[in-house]
Amino acid sequence: MRGTCHCGAVEIEVFPTDGLATARRCDCSFCRRRGAIVVSALADRLTILRGAENLTLYQWGTRTARHWFCKTCGIYTHHLRRSDPNAYGVNVAILDGVNPRDLRNVPWVDGINHPADRA
Repeated sequence: MRGTCHCGAVEIEVFPTDGLATARRCDCSFCRRRGAIVVSALADRLTILRGAENLTLYQWGTRTARHWFCKTCGIYTHHLRRSDPNAYGVNVAILDGVNPRDLRNVPWVDGINHPADRA
């Protein structure tokens, strides 16, 4: 699958694990504000085709997760997961031919109680 940010400066190619079957939302402080539905992809199954220099990185907390956004239009494209640093979460809304409204009953992940946040 291919996808772009809103302005088209960033284009990715991704081969999601099990297609859209891994679609989910997270309720951590960041994800619930962002509101994106994501699908999973192994790290070696995502390629930045164009615009890597136009991506900006956001990290916080444990600084394990790495969230990328287009510098021009601000669209979140993907992130490297802290729960599995060998996998990405990819914003389904950037993927060609995918409308998030068509995804029904997307499960929620308990990001508020993430195991990495426990003492």
